[in-house]
Amino acid sequence: MSRKSDEMRVKMAEAPLSCDCFVSLPPGSRDDHVIFGKNSDRPQNEVQEVVHYPSASYPPGSMLECTYIQIPQVEQTHAVVLSKPAWMWGAEMGANDRGVCVGNEAVWTREPVAPGEALLGMDLVRLGLERGDSAWAALTVITSLLEEHGQGGQCKEDPESFSYHNTFLLVDRNEAWVLETAGKLWVAQKVTEGVKNISNQLTIGAEISAEHSELRSTAQAQGWWDGEKEFNFSAVFSPENPPARMELAKQRYKGGTELLQQHDGSVTAEVMMSILRDKPSGICMNSGGFCTTGSMVSVLPRDASLPCIHFFTATPDPSRSIFKPFIFSDCSTPVLRVVSPQFGPDDPVKKQPRFQSQVDRRHDLYKAHQAVLNSMETNPDESSAVYEVLRDLESQCLSEISAMLSGEIPGDELGDLFFDCVDIPCSGRVAGDGRGTVKTCVPCLTGLRLIHTTHMPATIPSIAQTKCLNCKCDWSIFIICITQRAMKAPH
Repeated sequence: MSRKSDEMRVKMAEAPLSCDCFVSLPPGSRDDHVIFGKNSDRPQNEVQEVVHYPSASYPPGSMLECTYIQIPQVEQTHAVVLSKPAWMWGAEMGANDRGVCVGNEAVWTREPVAPGEALLGMDLVRLGLERGDSAWAALTVITSLLEEHGQGGQCKEDPESFSYHNTFLLVDRNEAWVLETAGKLWVAQKVTEGVKNISNQLTIGAEISAEHSELRSTAQAQGWWDGEKEFNFSAVFSPENPPARMELAKQRYKGGTELLQQHDGSVTAEVMMSILRDKPSGICMNSGGFCTTGSMVSVLPRDASLPCIHFFTATPDPSRSIFKPFIFSDCSTPVLRVVSPQFGPDDPVKKQPRFQSQVDRRHDLYKAHQAVLNSMETNPDESSAVYEVLRDLESQCLSEISAMLSGEIPGDELGDLFFDCVDIPCSGRVAGDGRGTVKTCVPCLTGLRLIHTTHMPATIPSIAQTKCLNCKCDWSIFIICITQRAMKAPH
């Protein structure tokens, strides 16, 4: 091997692109819930926004502009909430109002990545959510579009060429599907119980539930499979000389599997969040120019009368972020503080040649999170104390939601659970958790929103039963209420 090749492999080993998806289905879950989780590991300075799009109708013949190409639009789309790199149309992960969650992973196979622009794997995530009312339906959407339009195109906001194939984890209230692709070819495995994770590598062997009609004939024609031995997709399609990032993913995949197995039978949203925050395994990562830029955990009750709860960080590094809950509602309020600015036709992504310049895509919450992380470096003791309070309040919020979903509190009381706008003060002190005052400025170390109602009955236990010192409401289930009228306190 040449010195240049050695240097290239070292460079790749130092900067692995890595994501991890997890699912737990009963009896792997403690309760009768399906639990989904994903860490999105992307270029370190890439901003990930969380955006809600309501369901919509379109006239026949409409066209849809994805990240790079246009495709025919369907006449009706589902409401979705997405965690997405701000520069692209597609999403790294998300959910729809039918109780479907999807996340993707980068993967390389023996099938070469096609040159030119097509659908990104992230486009396919969003399309599956917008058009599929179950995990299987979303899978069918993705595979149909994959076969028709292919996958490809630049996968990061940079002129240096970088693209890949994709694997997907698709989950609903009843089952999960692992979908692995190689160009336009694909294979899928159904998961109906227990725990499962995927990490930047092919994992489907001989246990195949569905596949592309030409998968085996293509493998045989290429000389990858003799047609006689048992067909093992991973063995047949994994590259002979995989990129360093795929080799590194093996350790992360093993670590994720071990963490899931440790909690098999007791997985909850809290457990899934702890897995996504795990640094020793590499699942929560920050090295070589890449980091976990966004995280998601979803609780999908098997009981269809109960709502699905989706948690997003909307900020990098889940070990230093707080998960914020979202529930689909007819009155969902846009959360502009976690939406990045738009640049229209002047966006470097839209101009040819692409990615010749950079723009500031940071949303308000991202900026505030950066500011607090910087303060951690200069005043670690105070910042650490505040973060512990916020984590404790996150835990209390999760306990409240768990109680509601278990029937201790009527499920219809979750109707007011929605993202409230996060108004970030330029400075100021904010009220604490009912047990004291948080004596530091926390303009969204977390971005935690107000879970707020003015008519909540006193029979419902709350995280902090007190008047909010900012909005003066009589009943506040709040983690931290941050508004532009944030209470000022002397330093």
